[in-house]
Amino acid sequence: MEKVQTNYLQLIYRLAIGLITLWFISIIWPFISNVILMLVFAFLFTTVLLSSVDALERKIGNRGFSVLTVVLLLIGGFGIFIGSFISQISLQASEFSNRIDKDTLTQEFKTIGVNLSDSMPAFLQNIISSNDDMAGKLSDLINTIIGSLASMAGAVGNFMFIAAMVFIFTIILLAEYHVFRKSLVNVIPNKYFELGLKLIYNIEKSVSSYLRGQFLSAASVAAMSIAGLLLLNFFGANLTLTFFIGIIAGLANLIPLVGPFVGMVPAILIAFMNNLGNEVALTHTLFGVVPSPFFILDIILMFLIVQQIEGNLITPALVGKSVGLHPMIVMIALLIGGTILGPLGMLFAVPATGVMKVVLLEIAFVRKNAHLL
Repeated sequence: MEKVQTNYLQLIYRLAIGLITLWFISIIWPFISNVILMLVFAFLFTTVLLSSVDALERKIGNRGFSVLTVVLLLIGGFGIFIGSFISQISLQASEFSNRIDKDTLTQEFKTIGVNLSDSMPAFLQNIISSNDDMAGKLSDLINTIIGSLASMAGAVGNFMFIAAMVFIFTIILLAEYHVFRKSLVNVIPNKYFELGLKLIYNIEKSVSSYLRGQFLSAASVAAMSIAGLLLLNFFGANLTLTFFIGIIAGLANLIPLVGPFVGMVPAILIAFMNNLGNEVALTHTLFGVVPSPFFILDIILMFLIVQQIEGNLITPALVGKSVGLHPMIVMIALLIGGTILGPLGMLFAVPATGVMKVVLLEIAFVRKNAHLL
């Protein structure tokens, strides 16, 4: 009887400690959330680059130089890619500005407006024609957009700060990763030493497998986007830089729900610049019914299809398999993460679930074999 009472007291004590801990975390979370986010991103980048740094260190025997070489190669490759894309699209914009004058541009927009208005139901046409303040509303909309640029600039500045800190943390973690890992192993009690090593190994394996699945998913989005753009070209969309756009969509796909739509923006811009003044492209219709000047709706539909295939088929299958989770569990984790933290929650939901699975399996193993420890 006394033993049962002691167990109840221990349970109550643990619950009280757990509730106090959760309360304390909820109080300090607003102050540490950005730092935690930076460290998590740095850990993910470290996991991706670690094998390359270790391989180079084995050849040259210098950890610091290996880290610097791998990081500079990554930044250089990414910079060359983005620089080439910006250079190419700038050339197209320059050619476009030399080819099209203001009067032509105004006339094209008027034609688009007439075509869209003619395709609308009669009651919508009456509403639009009866509204005499359309110019005023358009002016208000432009002012609102301009007013939001300040907040956008602030957001970009905050992103650049976070990116710089993640870059610094990644370099430190790459340089000292094995030291940190050894220090973590040293604090494990001897009784649980082998279990602790196994847990650390399985967590690292789960995270690296997740990242491998994510990169495979990104590659599939890039391939589908390129194929879709080439297919639109077959029907006369006259799109250029298709490989650049596809790769950008694939890389951006590492942030859930964002990738395909990031590729959509430059595709629409290029379609507009390449086809302005082309009567066939101006009067093009989607499925022969809906007006789609410059193939804009076709591009939007293509990227929506890519996003649906990626979100409902590819990511659950590839990422779920890579971390040993059922596709249904992956979908549930993505929904829960998105509900709690939005896109970032979706980004971390699957690896967090994979880590939880590893920890729970080890706890179950310890409970089952506690008498042998």
